[in-house]
Amino acid sequence: MKNFLIIGGSGYIGSVITKKLLSNGNKVKNLDNHLFNNRFSIEKYLNTENYKFIEGDLCSNEDLKKAVEGVTDVIILAGIVGDPLSKKYPLETDRINEKGLINCLNFLNNYNLNKVIFVSTCSNYGVIGDDELADENHKLGPISLYAKSKVNIEKFILSKKGEFNFSPVILRFSTAFGLSPRMRFDLTLNEFTLELFNEKELEVYEPDTWRPYCHVNDFSEVIFKVLNIKKEKTDYQVFNVGSEKNNATKAMIVNTIKKFIPNAKIKIVDKSADRRNYRVDFKKINNLFKHNYVSIEEGIEEIISSLKLNNF
Repeated sequence: MKNFLIIGGSGYIGSVITKKLLSNGNKVKNLDNHLFNNRFSIEKYLNTENYKFIEGDLCSNEDLKKAVEGVTDVIILAGIVGDPLSKKYPLETDRINEKGLINCLNFLNNYNLNKVIFVSTCSNYGVIGDDELADENHKLGPISLYAKSKVNIEKFILSKKGEFNFSPVILRFSTAFGLSPRMRFDLTLNEFTLELFNEKELEVYEPDTWRPYCHVNDFSEVIFKVLNIKKEKTDYQVFNVGSEKNNATKAMIVNTIKKFIPNAKIKIVDKSADRRNYRVDFKKINNLFKHNYVSIEEGIEEIISSLKLNNF
């Protein structure tokens, strides 16, 4: 039995990963400060045998020490997440997403860990040509403070090759979608689906810009597989996570939603402060192991079904 520590395990992705790891007979520890009052997402696990919650901050060595004792592997999810939030709180983003994570990684080096997974983002690619696919070696062009902090941590990890006594893995996640115990409706696909389901007029900025999308369950599955594969195949490696079938423009997402909500009201706005535009190559992760990813259409149908049941 392995004992996994998820730093930020009560969040949108962390709560789904928790379910996956526990259901496969592992122990899970969760270090989270519940900044967004999201304790509800893990309440059903609190009194179970293989789960332990530590309320704390990744910037605190004292909290990290409590959390890491007896742990075999670590998944780092915590931080100020997303472009709007990091822009609103730049000092906190610097303190947590950069200084805090560097301190956290150095602290983890004091323990005999197996793997440490750092969750990064495909936003690191910024703006690329419509005729390009960004693989892991593509030039990075982060635009937001959030992406810049992710790139800086990636560089820090890769610069420590041979110095860390654990095996680090960097996973660049696509934009997430799908259902989670700690649901988020500020993510593109989830937000668009909710707004149109509620018969609101949806303003779509820069409709022809590309992004890759990935279901939260698929992130969970990929992390589980990465944790259980031989270290030699992932050591100090960067992987884009997702599927090329889910590279899509905002217009493509809206048109898919309209299959289920034909009378959807759409207002196209061509100009936006968000200039990101990137399609991503996922051959590397899909050569590591095969996985059938949930499609955008399946994700939209799932959310609409849940909304019809008044789950939110």
